[in-house]
Amino acid sequence: MRDWLKREPIVIVDAKGAVLRDSRGRQYLDANSSIWTNLHGHRHPKINAALRRQLGKIAHSSALGLASVPASFLAQKLVRAANAGPARTAARQLRRVFFSDDGSTAVEAALKMAHQFACRACPGREPKFLALGGAYHGDTIGAVSLGHIDLFHRAYGGLLFKSDSVPAPYCYRCPFNRATPERADAREYRRCHWECAGLVEQKFEARQSKGGYAAFVFEPLMQGAAGMIAHPKGWLRRVAAIARAHGALLIADEVMTGFGRSGALFACHQESVQPDLMALAKGMTGGYLPMAATLVTQRIFNAFLGRYDEFKTFYHGHSYTANQLGAAASLASLDILQSARCQAARRILEKTLARELQSLWSLPAVGDIRQAGLMAGVELVKNWKTREPFAARDRVGLRVCQALARRGVLTRPVGDVIVLMPPYCTTPAQARRMVAALREAVAEVC
Repeated sequence: MRDWLKREPIVIVDAKGAVLRDSRGRQYLDANSSIWTNLHGHRHPKINAALRRQLGKIAHSSALGLASVPASFLAQKLVRAANAGPARTAARQLRRVFFSDDGSTAVEAALKMAHQFACRACPGREPKFLALGGAYHGDTIGAVSLGHIDLFHRAYGGLLFKSDSVPAPYCYRCPFNRATPERADAREYRRCHWECAGLVEQKFEARQSKGGYAAFVFEPLMQGAAGMIAHPKGWLRRVAAIARAHGALLIADEVMTGFGRSGALFACHQESVQPDLMALAKGMTGGYLPMAATLVTQRIFNAFLGRYDEFKTFYHGHSYTANQLGAAASLASLDILQSARCQAARRILEKTLARELQSLWSLPAVGDIRQAGLMAGVELVKNWKTREPFAARDRVGLRVCQALARRGVLTRPVGDVIVLMPPYCTTPAQARRMVAALREAVAEVC
């Protein structure tokens, strides 16, 4: 905050497509999709039109005991999309939708549902949750309790319930020394024996005598706030099978990875994993309005059914739940997302980004480049041979992003990992400019 107060912030006043403009008339490429929310670009005509149509009807009414047309259609479309992947049996299908406000509240709702489900399925058992090291699931108290980033979460320790963690599959900093840097002059070919998946199984087995875990919570394929940690292919499928074998629910936090960021509509489907609960937010409205959803199976929904005097209802709600404007924007965004044109553009952008990122390997400060679909992280290190990180006081990631801003590209670092997550409307030429600017910024700072 002290650093922030020392300088005048960039004040954004308008935008079009992948380009932002500030109050001084300078233009910038939106290289992190306005903190991972914007899918199709700013001021998209179809989403604008959908919002205008909805404004001609109603902006918001309560969803407490009531319903609305756009939210009902949105729930239907989300359910269809969520079951287009590996939901082979009716029991595995996500059938019910609970709307809320943002990613944290979507996870919070999933957590509360899983807790109550576990209590009702096994009375007397104290539900416990397992998450990944470096997990970030939001800033509400339940979501923070599932998080395992000391820098973010330690200060609130006195407010939190305890959850367990297992190491994330951080291949670049593999504790079993099986990391494989991709530099052409320093390849290490060591056979991976999936020790990280073995640690997950050990955790479940150790807990089994105490009643097991109520749920395993994960960000599929890419952990954002942990430092853009990309999970190796096959890891999620393995650990999901372990969790299932031990009777735990699967909670997929698709807040960042959902809606096409990973390549598939939902990242967990790329590993043929169908969760019991799925948290969605960020890109759901195309980056227009705060809105989120928690999708659950019919089995979990049924745990909240009962006579009035049994008080089994889900005691959780939000003033703007199922907001009509958010639902209208989301419906338009989903239509665009599922169009052949958007799918083709995403494939081209993903290939362009992958190709351009290869040029960064020549920089001595680049330790690792991680990409999953249209999510990429470039980890900067003091010594690429030893993977020694920069000291926090050097503020390398922050300074690189400041240098990027001077070159007309806006993004935010996660420590010393530079994030590139462009909107889907980004042209190949704009993607090349983003990476070229990053190359120059890293060379300047490091």
